[in-house]
Amino acid sequence: MKKLIALLLSFVMIFCLAACSETGPGGVANEDGLTLALVVAGNFGDRSFYDSSNAGATKLEAEGVTVKRIECGNDKHTEQIYNAADAADIVVLVGWEFYDVEAVAPEYPDVKFIWIDNATSAPVANVLNITYSQNEGSFLAGYVAAKMSESGVIGAMGGQDDATINDFIVGYKQGALYANPDVKVEVIYSNSYDDPAIGKECALTLNEKGADVIFQIASKCGDGVFEAAQEGGFYAIGVDSDQKYIAPETIICSMCKQVGDSIYDAVKQYMDKGDDCGLFGTTWVADMATGYVGLAYGEEGAAQQIPDEIKAEVEELAKKIVAGEIVVDTTR
Repeated sequence: MKKLIALLLSFVMIFCLAACSETGPGGVANEDGLTLALVVAGNFGDRSFYDSSNAGATKLEAEGVTVKRIECGNDKHTEQIYNAADAADIVVLVGWEFYDVEAVAPEYPDVKFIWIDNATSAPVANVLNITYSQNEGSFLAGYVAAKMSESGVIGAMGGQDDATINDFIVGYKQGALYANPDVKVEVIYSNSYDDPAIGKECALTLNEKGADVIFQIASKCGDGVFEAAQEGGFYAIGVDSDQKYIAPETIICSMCKQVGDSIYDAVKQYMDKGDDCGLFGTTWVADMATGYVGLAYGEEGAAQQIPDEIKAEVEELAKKIVAGEIVVDTTR
């Protein structure tokens, strides 16, 4: 009898240890039991915004989270929200286009949603909005562009004339004028996020207007800007991810939004604390102070065009932005 009791206790202990390995203190099912659906408004392969989100998901995947990836191809965003919610515990929606999450999420109270780059009009209990202070990082990009320009004209190509893209542009203009009150900033919209040929055409148009540094804010369409810059002998600035490796002699820096890191950190907080994480039903602004927004100059050993003194000035400007000494314009 004593042996039987001991055996039963052993099974109970094993069960408890297994259960403990699957949940954190006050948390939720760990990597072995959690399914995450990563839904992008466009397509992967942009080496920028969407691929950054995928890097965060891949990091979670390496820790055991099951990841399902869905590409919308800039179409049927609402339909894909439903498809993801039917298949996952956490749905990460990457792109401003998923505004219908505000209506869909309440239909799935047991699913958690993370909306990247936009926010619901009012708090939704199971939705975490993550927005980014891209205007702050773009201020630094504009400062660098104006400092590096020899013509006194710089450019920006946005994917679309909307509040999110224009948030980059207003910061870019402000930073450029901070560096040089006489600089001229030319802006063009590609109305595409997927076609490098259109991006190249837009870049050439900006260059014809005198712009010798062009900030691309249009996902994969920006590849055309890099191509035009390489062929035309002018500079480009990357966006969302560190893109210098694509054309190290041409891309002088990139304005980074650490989308992947923010996704990873948010999901890990939820896994550790469950609903006690306090994230859902809120909007989290990832800004320069939190380290999610800033400039990148490529990996160690990459060719550098920006002098060290300008980089030092950028560091000081970043400190002033964080301290509130410089307030960057925004469309939000």
